[in-house]
Amino acid sequence: MSGQLALPFDWPADPRDDEFLVTGSNIRAVQQLERWSTWPVMSLVLTGPRKSGRSLLARIFVAKSGGELIDDAERQSETAIFHAWNRAQEDRRPVVIVADAAPPEWPIKLPDLRSRLAASPTVRLGAPDEDLMRALFERQFLHRHLDARPDLIEWLVKRIERTHVALLRTVDLLDEAALESRKRLSIPLARATLARVGLVDAST
Repeated sequence: MSGQLALPFDWPADPRDDEFLVTGSNIRAVQQLERWSTWPVMSLVLTGPRKSGRSLLARIFVAKSGGELIDDAERQSETAIFHAWNRAQEDRRPVVIVADAAPPEWPIKLPDLRSRLAASPTVRLGAPDEDLMRALFERQFLHRHLDARPDLIEWLVKRIERTHVALLRTVDLLDEAALESRKRLSIPLARATLARVGLVDAST
């Protein structure tokens, strides 16, 4: 898992930290959370694609900072978010607001909330880089007790779309293929399985 870093760098150790893998594609978000005492206001909007670990990262932060988490913010009451924002400033306890997108992409009807979120820092988890894809493949295969050799993982990292959703779909398909064929995972098995659903080019 080259490029993997400990999370967070100087917070107290916690056995759950290794659940969120840190590489160049998400380190900015980790560092922003780590420096929460320097935020201009005691709130931060955390966005990113689904399955990117954004909620997990926020939960780890809240457990260590004593703050508050509002997840799936677009589907929550704007009034409740408004009061949570105000409470965070009064108590000096940070609130992390997890959403698919930051305002103005996330349309907010309540003017007072709109202005408060405009004053809040925003950070986005990006698409996974090669280091994170490699680490996630290793972890997913390990959790499913699948013997995925390093050459197969490297082959997948070079060919699978760099999204968390594509990665999880790939692991699901290979898990099913290994079970049905009763064969060890290999590049030929992966190529045949993934080419059938258009995830890779059969000629590669």
